[in-house]
Amino acid sequence: MAGVAACGSVSSIKALWETRIRRNQEEQEEQRRRTVGGGATCRFGVGVWEDRAALARLKQKLQTEDGRLILRIEQEEWKSLPGCLVQLSQVQEWQIHRTGLLKIPHFISSFQNLLVLDLSRNGVTEIPKQIGKLTRLRELLLSYNRIQFVPEELSGCESLERLELAMNRDLSELPDQLTTLTKLHHLDLSMNNFSVFPDCVVALPALEWLDMGGNCLQHLPEDIHRMQKLHTLWLQRNELERLPENITRMYSLDTLVLSSNQLRDIPPLMEGMSKLRFVNFRDNPLTLDVTLPSRTVEDDEDDREMFGREFMQMYIQESRKRAYAILNMHCVNR
Repeated sequence: MAGVAACGSVSSIKALWETRIRRNQEEQEEQRRRTVGGGATCRFGVGVWEDRAALARLKQKLQTEDGRLILRIEQEEWKSLPGCLVQLSQVQEWQIHRTGLLKIPHFISSFQNLLVLDLSRNGVTEIPKQIGKLTRLRELLLSYNRIQFVPEELSGCESLERLELAMNRDLSELPDQLTTLTKLHHLDLSMNNFSVFPDCVVALPALEWLDMGGNCLQHLPEDIHRMQKLHTLWLQRNELERLPENITRMYSLDTLVLSSNQLRDIPPLMEGMSKLRFVNFRDNPLTLDVTLPSRTVEDDEDDREMFGREFMQMYIQESRKRAYAILNMHCVNR
């Protein structure tokens, strides 16, 4: 009987401890759930507070000019833009400069009223595909960033009139789909890495102003005259060795900058480009050495601006004289 009593006592004690251990585990699990739940609630609360603070800060950056609502941020650190910005989707213009911004947010497509997107002088590395949904966008200014690729979706910005991508360094091509930008009249591709003149640029029907200076261009397209409305063409600091004859058929061209290239000659037919008001051939290894009469101090700015055209005409005349002299020499030798 004593053995049975002892066994019953041990069993009771074991059951008691097992019950205690189970309850302790349940209490610990409940406490853990409460801790996790409370932490999530806390984090959620902090997130809401941060969004509210960011939104309040952004609202302080809103300005109204000429009836247009503008978000202007200058020289403040904003490496990314918070999602709460979509609450300001009525904004028509972004002016965000020198903020260190690294990315255009994908929610940019929410800003259907956006007319101007100016993010110059930041650290933006890509243009999101969602940009193509901004059908009312007129100006996209992304100069002095780190963009290497332009998506074909940009062609969806059917109202685009001005595109600036200067000084992105590694940018070297444009998608052919950009030919659908029928309103684009101003294009800045200067100081990049273009070695080939983009086909889509030649086909832009409304283009009037183009800067491709500071690239690596060695040739111009033979059908360059297709840019019938182009009046200003900057091609300085490239590697051009010759000009296509069809450049003389660019009847609207009045400004042509060709300084610091590798040109050896000037097409004689350029003499007939009557609308060409300003042209610059400075710092090219031209074959002929032509010197213009010295200028007087009384010359006004307009006269000095005509210097390049005067040089071009004199160079072409001298080139013809040399050609006639060589021809006469051959005739005499016969």
